[in-house]
Amino acid sequence: MPLEDDLSFAVSEEEHARRRILALLGAGALSIAGAGTAITTFRFLEPAVYYEEDARVGVGRPEDIAPGTVLVLAKHKLYVIRAADGGFYALSSVCTHLGCMTRYAPESAQLACPCHGSRFSLDGRVAAGPAPRPLRRLQITLERGVLVVDSSKQVPVDAVFKVA
Repeated sequence: MPLEDDLSFAVSEEEHARRRILALLGAGALSIAGAGTAITTFRFLEPAVYYEEDARVGVGRPEDIAPGTVLVLAKHKLYVIRAADGGFYALSSVCTHLGCMTRYAPESAQLACPCHGSRFSLDGRVAAGPAPRPLRRLQITLERGVLVVDSSKQVPVDAVFKVA
């Protein structure tokens, strides 16, 4: 059986319409792929910089904070407490159970988690509830006469900062 050249046959109007639709679909797919490639390329060239807040927070001058005071710094998720003996310590306000934000309850002199019922004493130790560990105690330093809390540095549970 001899081979015949199908390009020599006449093309019907129906075949022309089918070819135009297929050409439009192909061009559309290539256009979408090209646009996606261009967007991805431009996004790659743009620097991916994430700005984080500084982990160090200035609290104030030690002489301005009276003994027995609990400073609540909700924006920075921490408490700064001046003990009755004059020492300072900072606690994270993030509950060690599931990461909820605790709240200071002055009537009971405790830090309470409103979500799951954990309660912490003012020194950060677990007083009640499902929390498995005490609140994180954070580093405090004195810089140029101002107390500075570094929330990226954890200190031992009994660490207290004393101003000389």
